[in-house]
Amino acid sequence: MNIRAYDFDWNVVTSNFPRLLEGLGTTLQIAVIVIVLSMLLAVPVALLRMSQIEVVRWLAQGYIELFRCTPLLVQLFWVYYAMPTLTGITIPGLVSAVIALTLNLTAFMAEAYRSGFQAVPVEQIEAGKMLRLTSWQRTRFIVIPQALRQQLPVILSLNISLFKDTALVSTIAVADLMFTANKIASESYRALEILSTAALMYFLIAFPVSLILSKIERNMMSGDSRGGRKRRSVAAQMVPGTKVQVA
Repeated sequence: MNIRAYDFDWNVVTSNFPRLLEGLGTTLQIAVIVIVLSMLLAVPVALLRMSQIEVVRWLAQGYIELFRCTPLLVQLFWVYYAMPTLTGITIPGLVSAVIALTLNLTAFMAEAYRSGFQAVPVEQIEAGKMLRLTSWQRTRFIVIPQALRQQLPVILSLNISLFKDTALVSTIAVADLMFTANKIASESYRALEILSTAALMYFLIAFPVSLILSKIERNMMSGDSRGGRKRRSVAAQMVPGTKVQVA
């Protein structure tokens, strides 16, 4: 079988590299905004998901399952094309991208938080009650810090996936890295060089984070295997001014 020889021309990459960097800047901007918003919003959603009030719990679960069980691309299109029909307000592509990605990531992040919250030892909660901490103080100083530490690998993994999923925003004409790469490729007819460079740029950002994730997981596994050491109550460590005497 004859394979057609391809004449690579990397000049198209160097000449358009500033445009690719500008697109990458938009991608990172979207990713950072979405990650920060999702990590904050996922906390109350996870707490609502664990509520003793059945209606509240089912509403939170309905939101989570809706965004976990439908394609992100459909959600993106719905926010960009369908939401203006309901609201009568035209939503810019960048804003639509942030809304859709935030709603999606929050749903996944809330489930990760919930798993972490439920894994906090009951003894730590009881220690907080003995220290006369309010329900909010126990959540803030005991539950959330431990849950975040335990679920950190999952959270980082979700953030890596979100960074890669930002490529979908190019479908609603947001000038991110993927949109810019496609535009340059169509102008220069050099899709191989341009798209390969775009893929490499995604890789150079996501791969170091994945290495950090692997290191964190190894450290957590080794820390769990050591175990058996006596530690002060987490409540006493986290809440200023509290003192617990350990035998």
